[in-house]
Amino acid sequence: MISRLDKPETFPGQQRVAWRREPQRVVLAVLAAVLWPPLWITLAIWPPHNWMPGLEMDWRLQVGLLGLIGIPAILWLLARERQKGGRPATRLGVVWRFMFYGGLLAVALAALFAIWQVVLQWMNAANFGEGIGSSETTLLIYGVGGMPLAVVIGVGYALWAGLCVAFILFTPQPEVRDRLGVMGRDTVA
Repeated sequence: MISRLDKPETFPGQQRVAWRREPQRVVLAVLAAVLWPPLWITLAIWPPHNWMPGLEMDWRLQVGLLGLIGIPAILWLLARERQKGGRPATRLGVVWRFMFYGGLLAVALAALFAIWQVVLQWMNAANFGEGIGSSETTLLIYGVGGMPLAVVIGVGYALWAGLCVAFILFTPQPEVRDRLGVMGRDTVA
């Protein structure tokens, strides 16, 4: 029989976990996280026209390269956060942080790209009016139109990466019994 979800503590992913420190686990988790299925399946079905790094490089390859940089960076942030406060302590916490940091990274990169495009448009404009018109169009396309798409792709990729990391790099932590009855007490200073 399936247990009822009466309290937040009974939700899936709430069991305490410990970080596995074996280097092969870290490499395996990063590689599995980078291999987001929508990217690589579409690359197999529709091969890119340009594999070379540059402005015309296929966006799926660019997202894969960003994943190779972003996932270890998020793991570094998680390790730093875990050293300071012991959090995230559950798999759900790991996945949530990946989604949070991945969404922030997607928004930041989309905003930087939109600003970069505006700067390029101003440099290529013949006069002031053309610069303002191209800025408006660029911000409308890349800022208003592209930002939600970038967030959806970034959070989707981060969800996959978080699940891979949570299940490959973390192991369930055994419950510690309170033998002396002092673990649940708050100390008064």
